[in-house]
Amino acid sequence: MARSLAERGYVEVLAHPFVSPELADLLGLPADDPRRAAVRVANPLSEEEPLLRTTLLGPLLGILRRNLGRGLRDVSLYEIGVVFHPRPGAGAPPAMGVDRRPTDAEFAAADAVVPHQPRHVAVVLAGDAEPAGWWGAGRPAGWADAIEAGRTVLAAAGIPADRVEVRAADYAPWHPGRCAELLVDGAVVGHAGELHPAVVAALELPRRTSAMELDLDALPAAAVVPAPTVSTFPPALIDVALVVDESVPAADVQRALAEGAGDLLEAVRLFDVYASEQLGAGRKSLAYKLTFRAPERTLTVEEAVAARDAAVAVAAERFGATLRGA
Repeated sequence: MARSLAERGYVEVLAHPFVSPELADLLGLPADDPRRAAVRVANPLSEEEPLLRTTLLGPLLGILRRNLGRGLRDVSLYEIGVVFHPRPGAGAPPAMGVDRRPTDAEFAAADAVVPHQPRHVAVVLAGDAEPAGWWGAGRPAGWADAIEAGRTVLAAAGIPADRVEVRAADYAPWHPGRCAELLVDGAVVGHAGELHPAVVAALELPRRTSAMELDLDALPAAAVVPAPTVSTFPPALIDVALVVDESVPAADVQRALAEGAGDLLEAVRLFDVYASEQLGAGRKSLAYKLTFRAPERTLTVEEAVAARDAAVAVAAERFGATLRGA
């Protein structure tokens, strides 16, 4: 995972796990958010930061702000580390002397007080994702880059793309209109997107600052991946642009295309999202690249077109999708 993020331009940092009591308010966490319940250190290094973090984002955003304050304009950081969640009603650990070995019961009582420490990964980014230069204009980093970082981590963890779902969400500290939750086998494992403007202002960060955080302990163990079958026959490449309601997730349409296309489909990838007055109010166009290939022969045009039509038919049945320009 670390190598995959580094290859995408993220720089690893190791943050102190200590945070201030005001951090939850700065992040805009709701009053009933479980991340507000934090473990207080008995002898903290600083009285200003006596709590153990319940999210990686607080310390990571602090490092981002410090780097920006020192003149860096384009910063992409990541951290892999543990967060700390107190055990409800755990109480205080038993007193254990040094004159004898603690009993098994004393060890068990002490372990019951230790906070739950799931392993997380988080990224934060601000500025340009692609710098400008003589080669052309740059591209600012945004919510889509944060979501793609989440997909990168899940792919590195051995989770196939067809088990991953990305859908709109409303979860602090992200912007409710630019936040996505990432699911594996239907279970939410993290969130990504653009930070809420109030959070950005409170933490003195640039507009459009984006972030991602995943719970690595929530990911299922990676299955043994069989070696892929490599066909020596040429692929049939077909692009389709489907017009659907703007509320329909692109991932759901992609899943419908994959199910409808059958065994001849080798890959399907979204490459364009388009909206205009010509499409109609509340409508959008999703363009996908479909790759068809047979392992033992060269596909005919008729076979490839029939597989495409079958894929489009499933998307039309489920979401009322129509071919753009048809």
